[in-house]
Amino acid sequence: MAKISRRDFLEIAATNAAVTGFLATSVVADLNANPLGLPIGSQTYPHRAILKQDFPGLMKTLADLGVQRIELCSPFGYADFADLAKGTEVKKILGDHGLKCESAHFSMKELRNTQEASIAWAKEVGITQMVTATLGAGNNPTMDDVKKAADEYNKIASVAAKAGIQQGLHNEGFEVSSVDGKRTYDILMELLDPKLVKFQFQMSTIRNGFDAAEYFMKYRGRFNSMHLQDWNPESKTTVAVGKGSIDWKKVFTAAKTGGVKSYYVEQNMEMTREGVAYLKSLKV
Repeated sequence: MAKISRRDFLEIAATNAAVTGFLATSVVADLNANPLGLPIGSQTYPHRAILKQDFPGLMKTLADLGVQRIELCSPFGYADFADLAKGTEVKKILGDHGLKCESAHFSMKELRNTQEASIAWAKEVGITQMVTATLGAGNNPTMDDVKKAADEYNKIASVAAKAGIQQGLHNEGFEVSSVDGKRTYDILMELLDPKLVKFQFQMSTIRNGFDAAEYFMKYRGRFNSMHLQDWNPESKTTVAVGKGSIDWKKVFTAAKTGGVKSYYVEQNMEMTREGVAYLKSLKV
């Protein structure tokens, strides 16, 4: 082996150190590029037509965009996801594309009637958060309706907790309604057990006057995820994340206080592509 001089050795060592430092800085920069340093996610419901035809292909497409986490819907409660009933196969396909699924949506009907099977499937996939889109007690509920819905969901969440699953609640029609001059969503905050039920904020409810940052700060620790859409107040339509009026730095800063640990773009593929690109450049 050829010998090198002390001077050459020192130059090589310095070069290696510089390269190592550059790579380390690049890795840190990449980690900090996503808001809160959390993996960018995508809810697959808007892509269900593609999913039915080619689930592995959809996963590749999303992974290529920079998506790292997938939120599915239950094959037992959502007909378009029926082919995903074999959880171990789903987990393998996700893994083949460097993806994980820690959260999924489940219908209230299946949580009422076949919760055990839903939990078993969730565990096969690696899901730790079971979310329902809405408690579905109507858009004009009475206070008794709200109390009854909350009581039922606390019981469902208690069963999930014993299985090591965190139950979650999205906000759709029922949740954005009002009762006796008060928002149903706020009443549910009071009635649902904070340990058993976490909340997933739907950003598009800005159209109903729901301010995400306000909720994250007011109800600290009650949220664990978000569905991302942006809003154009002039056209009154949802637009790609980063293309509308929402102050995303403010939202994500407040989200940290609210307890958010994951977020999922929930839009069509074109908007998902734009939104993921924006999130990759957003530092919070």
